[in-house]
Parts: sequence; C-alpha cells; structure tokens
Amino acid sequence: MLGPMSQPPRRPIPLLGEVRLGPRAARALTAEIARHPGPKSCLLLAVTADSAVLAAALDALLPTDTLILVPLAGAADGLRAHLASATSADRRVRVVDSLTEIDPVDVAVVAEVLSGGAEAARGYLDEVGKHLAEGGVLSVAALAGLDDAAEELGRQADFTGVGSDLVVRNLPPVRVHRLRFTPASPAIAARLAPAYRPSSVPLTRSMNIDSNGVAAAGIALGLAAALRFGRRGSRLWLVPALAAVPVAAFFRDPNRQPPADGAAVVAASDGTVLSVERVTDPRFGQPADYLRVAVFLSVLDVHVNRAPVAGRVVDYFVEDGGFAPAMKPAAEHNVAAYTVLETEHGKVVVAQRTGLIARRIVQRAPVGSLLARGERLGLIRFGSRTDVYLPVDAVEPAVAQGDKVAGGATVIARWR
Repeated sequence: MLGPMSQPPRRPIPLLGEVRLGPRAARALTAEIARHPGPKSCLLLAVTADSAVLAAALDALLPTDTLILVPLAGAADGLRAHLASATSADRRVRVVDSLTEIDPVDVAVVAEVLSGGAEAARGYLDEVGKHLAEGGVLSVAALAGLDDAAEELGRQADFTGVGSDLVVRNLPPVRVHRLRFTPASPAIAARLAPAYRPSSVPLTRSMNIDSNGVAAAGIALGLAAALRFGRRGSRLWLVPALAAVPVAAFFRDPNRQPPADGAAVVAASDGTVLSVERVTDPRFGQPADYLRVAVFLSVLDVHVNRAPVAGRVVDYFVEDGGFAPAMKPAAEHNVAAYTVLETEHGKVVVAQRTGLIARRIVQRAPVGSLLARGERLGLIRFGSRTDVYLPVDAVEPAVAQGDKVAGGATVIARWR
C-alpha cells in the first residue's frame, strides 16, 4: 500500500485535465541530480513508467548514485515492469511503496505538478522535507498561474528557496522551485557542475540567448507587426523589425568552460578590466580588506554574469545610487546589487553595477543557493560594470588594467 503522504496533491485543470511535465520541465526538475558528482542518494515521488522526469533522472544518474522511486497511485505494477525491462536501470534503482521505507536522501524530486489547495500542498512539502538529509534539496513544480498550491509553493520558496525557473515551453507553463530546508556546506559547491537553467534558450551547441532577449525580440517583432498592419504604406515598421536581431544578440549567452585549475578565480563577466586594487569595505563584515577587480562591459559585450568562485550565497542586497557612465570613477556610487558568497577560502562578493544606459539588474541566485564556479547568476541590461571582491591576503591577481576578460573562463586571480 502506498503511504498517504507519498502522493502529491493534484487537481485537474479545466479543459486541460492532468498537467504533464515535458522534457524541458523534467530537465529543470532533475538539475540537482545532474550537477552533483556523487555519490548521492536520490528520491523520485509520484513516478509513472512513462514519466519524462523518470527518464531525465535515469540519464543523470552516476554509477555511485542510488535512486528510490515512489510510484504514483495505481502505477506501481507498470513502473516495476518498465524498470525490469529497461537496460539503463540496475541495482542502483529500486521501487518502494512509502516514504517510511527510506533513509534521508540528498535530492528529492516530485515528478508530478503540485496543484489544488494551499493547506494540502503545505502538508505534503512538510512531510517530504523530513526525508531530506542535511543540506538536501527538494525540487517541485507548480502551475505558473493563479493556483492555491502554486501560491503556497511561492511562499515556501521565499524562505527556503535556493532557485526558481519558469518553464514556458510546457503546456501549461510551470515554475520549478528548489527548496533547501537546512543549510549546506559551501565546500559542496566546489564539487558541483553549473546548474541547467531554462532561462538560457539554446541556439547552437555553444550559444544560447537569455530568456530576457527572447522576450525583448518578441516585443520588437510584435510592434513591427502592429505598425505594418496598422499603418499601411508606411515603412516605420522596419525600425523595430530590424532592431529585433541586435536586441536579441545583446542577450547572447555563450557556453563557457572554467579552467581545470582549482585555484583559479574566473571573471564574473566579459569586458575590460578597469582596475585591480586593494580596498577596505566594512559593509561585508570582517575582514574588511579586499582585492577588487572591476570590469567594464560595453554594449557589445556579453552581459550574462557568472560566479567567479564556487560557494554558498549568504547575503544579497541592493544599494541605491546614480547612473553615471560605468567606465567613470563616479560609477562607484551607482545603483548596485551585491551577492555575498561564503567559500572555503573566505568571503567573496560580486557587485553588479548599473551604468548610464544599464538600469536593470537581474540576479537569479537566492540566499542559500550553492553556485559552481562559472555558473550563471544573472545579468545586467545594456552597458554596465561588475566588481569582484576577494580576500586580499588569500589571492594573487592574474590580470591588470586594460586586459580583456571572458566571464566564466578568464582567470583574474588565484588562491594562494
């Protein structure tokens, strides 16, 4: 018999029926399995034999991992038959009937969309959370719309969320949340691979476009269509139509491979090094002395920002200010967002600064999340500056003023 709390609250959607998770949503849900090198224990809840989430989890599983499956009500026999005939499954994978049969796991994934009432969703999350190991992650999806369970999951994410992804290419769209109920050691981050982000839309094997760029290009094309049919005989529609390509190109997001050297600190963004200097900044606590590497991003540079080191996000805050040109000294007092990382070597801070044109900072790494070195953490729209603050006595700089750097790839310093 299946335990009552093994089954997530689910409610059919009018006209759509039961919500199904496609490959893109499944990949987002199983991202924590894929990025962790193991050995680790994983749990899939509410699984069926034809689940895209099951397929994604099996693909991500490593030889040293274990995977426990709790079937959806009525799906146990089909699931066991499927596993018995699947060549990709072996002794690492087993099916159980309830949560009472398992030890705490490192990663838990709910393979069905949570929907329905807020109280039922809250009770289910509380029960599943009890079966996570220290620092374990629970990945769960909810409707990206007005649903009581989705609203409750959003409230839970405000306190325990370590990542959230909107998967538009699912019918209907869903939002995937990653929850961590107990803190994880920053040492784990050094072993992680960068997380898969649905916000990065692939174009080729090596190039993606951030979802912000897809939206901006779509708006430009929509405006062009409105002008084309609203003002017949006018060529004004060509302006937004031709602007769509460069606007999308601004949000390009190339894949980058961090260097193999574990002591290397990589650039947080593309651009030109403005300064490498020792500064004292008491805002980040003690010690207050840092080596700061400031990089200017022109409108032609890639504007996706990345984690320069592996670590855990322990603080995030925004300071008000002006919008001076990012390459000028006055940019020191521009509006800026600060992401504080706890690492094995000390505190590291990434500052995303606005510029004369850049007025919008996007940060996608909530407090509590673990970032791999080189992992995407956000972006700044249209010309800006990033500063990386490193413990001054723990690093040796590897760049100088005027050097060109590539985010996630160029070494800007090395740990002593």
